[in-house]
Amino acid sequence: MYGRGLRALSATTVVALVGALVMVFFYAPVEADQGFVQKIFYIHVPMAIVALGAFVLGGVMAIAHLRSGDRRWDMRSYVAIHLGLIFAVGTLVTGSIWARAAWGHWWLWDEPTLVSFLIVFLLYATYQPLRFSIEDPERQARYASVFAITAGAFVPMNFIAVRLAQAYTHPRVLGNTSSLPASMALTFYVALAAVALLCITLWKYEMASKHARAQLRVLRRRLSADGDSPPPAAARSAAPQLVVSAMSPAPRPQASRGRPGR
Repeated sequence: MYGRGLRALSATTVVALVGALVMVFFYAPVEADQGFVQKIFYIHVPMAIVALGAFVLGGVMAIAHLRSGDRRWDMRSYVAIHLGLIFAVGTLVTGSIWARAAWGHWWLWDEPTLVSFLIVFLLYATYQPLRFSIEDPERQARYASVFAITAGAFVPMNFIAVRLAQAYTHPRVLGNTSSLPASMALTFYVALAAVALLCITLWKYEMASKHARAQLRVLRRRLSADGDSPPPAAARSAAPQLVVSAMSPAPRPQASRGRPGR
């Protein structure tokens, strides 16, 4: 189910990533003020957008779980949020490197974009401890879905609040790509598509792995149940006779009483 078309998607993702890196290092011009270090922009910003998109998508999938009661939507939401956290860590790491090179500091607490993204990351960092602190599977899925919906609604609200902030030093990207040169804008969109494809591919890989693991557990339970179930009555009564007949020696052939014919 989830593995269908995964090979073609993986090949497309690799081609897109390689193409994006080639454009970043050989096609996009070097920024005049920041120099070569500005090229981390093509990795940092797409990762941030994909991470926030994965969080929102996890909330949408959680809504589908609460409406339908299908546990598959809960698992899809969990994997989306899990990947969003991974991309968020990459965003914070690359952002710190960029801040150190551009501003001379690893972090600026008076920058709304940095602080707001950190708040979103810390909010979702509590998702897994909350989820796995509940032992009952039904309650675990229900509470995790409520959390994912609430946190997913917080993401666009936080984004709008940051966009309305007056004092900022962080560069604005969404809605301002028209101010970029054509080569830089094209490189940014190709990098964004490549990172989005990477997230989708990893999501399908993890979903296929979890689906195969769940099927394996079901097969093991069925095999153990079949092994523990008692044999039928006819089989139980016939079993000792089969054992006795198998252990008893074979009968000897009887000699003929008459003379052999000529």
